[in-house]
Amino acid sequence: MPDTLPDRLSVNPKNPHYDEKLLEKGVGIKFNGAEKTNVEEYCVSEGWIRVVAGKSVDRFGNPMTIKLKGTVEPYIKGPEA
Repeated sequence: MPDTLPDRLSVNPKNPHYDEKLLEKGVGIKFNGAEKTNVEEYCVSEGWIRVVAGKSVDRFGNPMTIKLKGTVEPYIKGPEA
């Protein structure tokens, strides 16, 4: 059975869209045709990703993020050879 990726996924354990088992497999994101490695959260149906904005943190110590709109294509990364 092939793994299906959810419409929305986050790497933050405090977020309700966090899925540890799925993230262990390795999830890659293509945004507007370009590979992104700093994605904190994505939503395919709404067409956005949240990326880390440098080294800035909020008052709780969480990284500051920027929401970018465009075409989101999540995929499961294959085994590294």
